[in-house]
This record gives sequence, C-alpha cells and structure tokens, in this order.
Amino acid sequence: MKNRLQLSLFLIPGLLLYVGLFVFPTLTGLFYSFTDWDGVSPSYAFVGLDNYKDSLSSIVFRKAFGNNVEFMLTVVIAQTFISLVLALLLVRNTKTRIVLRALYFLPAILSSVSVGLIWAFMYDPSIGLINYGLNEAGMSGIARNWIGDPKIAIYSIAAVQVWAHAGQMMIVFIAGLQGIPAELYEAARMDGGSKWQVFRTVTWPLLAPSATIVVAYTTIQSFKAFDLIFTMTDGGPNYATEILTTYIYHTAFGSYSFGLASAGSMIFLVLLALLTLLQFKALRADRVSY
Repeated sequence: MKNRLQLSLFLIPGLLLYVGLFVFPTLTGLFYSFTDWDGVSPSYAFVGLDNYKDSLSSIVFRKAFGNNVEFMLTVVIAQTFISLVLALLLVRNTKTRIVLRALYFLPAILSSVSVGLIWAFMYDPSIGLINYGLNEAGMSGIARNWIGDPKIAIYSIAAVQVWAHAGQMMIVFIAGLQGIPAELYEAARMDGGSKWQVFRTVTWPLLAPSATIVVAYTTIQSFKAFDLIFTMTDGGPNYATEILTTYIYHTAFGSYSFGLASAGSMIFLVLLALLTLLQFKALRADRVSY
C-alpha cells in the first residue's frame, strides 16, 4: 500500500495539467455557452439554450460542418491508404529505406503555419510552382486557382494535410507490420497463398490496432486543422473552406460573440467524441470479424 501511494504521487503533476488545461477550460466554455458574453464586458446574461439553437440553425455553421466532414473523409481515406502503401514498401530495415522513412516523416516536424505558408505560395495562380510546372510541361489546361476556386479549395488543402502527415502515420503502420510474426507469413506462403491473400488474411487483421490509431488520429487531425486552413485561406473563398474550428474562431474574435462561440465549441466537442467512438467500434468489429 505504501509503494502504491508513493507511485500514485507521480500522477499528480499530469493530473494537475489535465485539469488546468482541459477540464477547467471545458467547464468554463460550457458555462459561457449559456450566456451572451462578448468576451470583453464584465457582465453577461444567461440565455439558456439560445446559443445552441442559433448555432445549429446558422447557415455558416452548417456549411462549416459540411466542409469539415468533406475534408475529414478526403484526408482519412487518402492519408490512410498512402501511409499504408509507404509502410508496406519501407517496412524492411535497410539503409535506403531508413533514409526514405526519414524524408517522408520530415514534413510532420514542420509547423502547420510554415506548411500553410509554403503551400499557399505554391498554389498561387500567378507565381506558384504548381501552375508554373504545369505550364512548362504543356499542361496549362490543368492549371487552376487551387485555393481560390470554391469547388476545389477544400480538396487542395486536404492534399496539403495528407502531404504533411502521411509520413507520420506511415511510422505507426511500420511499427504494426514489424510486430507481426514472420512465422505467420511463412505458413501462409506454404499454404499457397498469393500476396493479396496473405495481406487480407494475415497482414490486415493483425494490423487492425495500428489502423485504429491511424484512422482515429487522422480524424481528430482533420477536425482540428485550424492553423493550416487559417494560414492558407482563412475559411474563404465564400466559406468554401470554413470548418468548425475557424467558425468558432471567427465567431469569438470576429463577431465578439463568445457565448455563441462557446456553444459551437461544445457541439464540436460532442461531435468529435461521438465520431471517434463510432470509428473505434467499427474498427474493433472489423477486427473481431476476422
């Protein structure tokens, strides 16, 4: 009991940080979500559920939510697929593959603001590297205003998100692949299994825990891609890239409606928690089915 008590003392610093940086701000935001506080005045009035009703009925909020779902689905599907392919190609520990892993992982250590500024310049329709390369290659018909066209802006930013974090998720898949016993592969090959059959019956079922981490983490990343979108488009053009986090920011610091922004934050928190829970259950059920 004495040893357990001593060990439990090591939890206190982390617990204090968790309470101070997450629990207290969340409870404070929940409190202000029932008020009309503007973020500046010392006084405020309670408005009940009006902020939640206004958020859910807001056209901009609905547009932001739709953009967020579209952005999330694009990033989760593309990033999971690309990172898995990279992991399968680079799973063996050779010098060349280790160097390639480091190169693919490099964008993940850059700040999202830096990545956003670099890609905003590359997407520039006049002097950007992408359109310049397309024009030089004789494919000027493909050149676009990549982040200025409302139809493709959200997908252009999704491509940047995938570029920045596919290498990071690749490392998770490599760790999962290297934890699969080699004897299982040998047994599958001895039974005459093709590469696809080996992947479907051995690799993927045992890689399910890593896939769960990748999908859940990528989903959270996609819903919280504030800094990347804020740097590149600030939610424009015409709300084409507005997501829930930028909507909350603009409501709080643009309109000084902190009560309304707090309500949006609470809705965002609940949606993200439910979505993550559903993903964990779906992937767990998929793993059990094998």
